[in-house]
Amino acid sequence: MYGLVNKAIKDLIVNNHGENIWKQICNMSNFQDEEFIGMNSYPDRLTFDLVKNASIVLKEDSSNILEAFGEYWILYTADEGYGELMDLTGSNFVEFLSNLDMLHYRISNIMPHLAPPQFTTKNEMENSVELEYRSTRDGLVPMLFGLIKGLGKRFKLQLSIEQIQEKNENSDCYVFLIKW
Repeated sequence: MYGLVNKAIKDLIVNNHGENIWKQICNMSNFQDEEFIGMNSYPDRLTFDLVKNASIVLKEDSSNILEAFGEYWILYTADEGYGELMDLTGSNFVEFLSNLDMLHYRISNIMPHLAPPQFTTKNEMENSVELEYRSTRDGLVPMLFGLIKGLGKRFKLQLSIEQIQEKNENSDCYVFLIKW
């Protein structure tokens, strides 16, 4: 994953728990550098280790950490210079979700090693939509819950999200029902 992701994890931890907690997590993760370089690619294993060790240090389920991170990511990326690009992705919640793949495509022009998930919206109703989620990385569904909640805040919507389909041998994606 790109350093931008790990920088955001660091900021979330430092802002909520302090620099000393972050240093403990880094030591447990065998990461000795002072900072992450946003545009550098880092092994996925490092990112997963940071979350796993944050879970241990904070005595918090890793799913909760990933969900909090997902919500934080929406605000963080807007502040890190991607706000205008996010604005161009959609003027409302469903339009934004429908254009997530295009957003990732645009970002991949500046981040050539990006391996983003893929999203498809379907069954759009007045107050709900289904979202298909495909990823080469396992274990990030809780982060998706947080991302959706963060987008709800961005678009000033009270959302509920429910997983209605698992990824399995019969299906290549997870499906979520999002209501507002």
